[in-house]
Amino acid sequence: MSTRVEERERATATSVAPVAPARRARRRWELTAIGVVLAAVFLLPFVVMVLGSLKSRAEILRIPPTYLPRSWHPDNYATMWDTPETPLPFNLISTIIIAVCATAVVLAVAIPAGYYTARHRFPGRAVFLGLVLVTQMLQPTVLVTGLIREFFALGINDTWLAMILVNAAFNLSFAVWILHSFFAAIPREIEEAAMLDGLGRGQILVRVSLPLVWPGIVTATIFVVVACWNEFAASLVVLTTPENQPLSVALTKFVGQYDTAWQYVFAISTVGIVPVVLLFALIEKRLVAGLTAGSVK
Repeated sequence: MSTRVEERERATATSVAPVAPARRARRRWELTAIGVVLAAVFLLPFVVMVLGSLKSRAEILRIPPTYLPRSWHPDNYATMWDTPETPLPFNLISTIIIAVCATAVVLAVAIPAGYYTARHRFPGRAVFLGLVLVTQMLQPTVLVTGLIREFFALGINDTWLAMILVNAAFNLSFAVWILHSFFAAIPREIEEAAMLDGLGRGQILVRVSLPLVWPGIVTATIFVVVACWNEFAASLVVLTTPENQPLSVALTKFVGQYDTAWQYVFAISTVGIVPVVLLFALIEKRLVAGLTAGSVK
C-alpha cells in the first residue's frame, strides 16, 4: 500500500512540477503587460506635451490634429527665453531658490520636531500633533489676505523670503508627521545602546537615527520640493514683480484672452518638470537603499 501511495505522489509531483514555472512565467508577463499599459496611460500626456513643444503654433491648432510634428521646431526652446511677455531666466532662478530654501527650512525644523515628538511623552503631545495635522487642511489662498498684511508689516512683501516662509509653513506639517512616524518606528534599544557607548542626544540623532530614517527624509524632501516647485496661488498674489515670480506664474503670461502661444506653454512646462524628474532620478537609489537596509544580515 505504501509503495502505491509513493508512486502516486511521484506521478503527481512530476505532472505539477512543469506547470508551476509556466504559471509563474505567465503571471510575470501579465503583470508586466499591466505595468506597461498603466505607464503608457500616465506618460501619454507628457509625450503629447513634449511633441507639442516641438511644433509651430499653427500646427498645434490644426484640425484634424497630428501627433507627430510635420515640421520640427526645436528652436521654440531657444526663442521662449527671449519673449517679451516675461523674463523666463529670472523666473527659473526664482523657482529654484524658493524651492531649495523652503525645503531646507522645512527639513531643519521637521527633523528635530519629528524626533522629539517620537521620543518624548510631554503634556499636550496629542494636541500638538493634532494641530500640526489641522494646518495641513489649510491652503495659502485662504490666508492670503492675512499673509500679505503680515509681509507688509515685516517689510518683506514681494520678496523671495516671503514665498520661502509661505511654502515652508504650509509643507511643514506633512514633513513633521512623516518623520515622526519614521522616528517612532526605530527601536529605543538602539539609542539606549548608543548612550551606553557615550553618545549624547545630538550625536544619537545625527549618527544613529538619521541614517535609519533616510527613506522618510527622502520622501519628505521630494514632497516639499514638488509642492514648492508647483505652488501657484500664493505666488501670484504675494510676488508682483515679474522677475521675482516662479515659472508656475510666468507660464500664465503666455495664455491670453484671445490668443495663446501653445508652443511656448508646452516648452516651458517641459523645462519645468525636468528638474523634478532629475531630482527623483538622483535620489531614487538612496531611497531604495534606505528601504532595503537591514533586510539581509
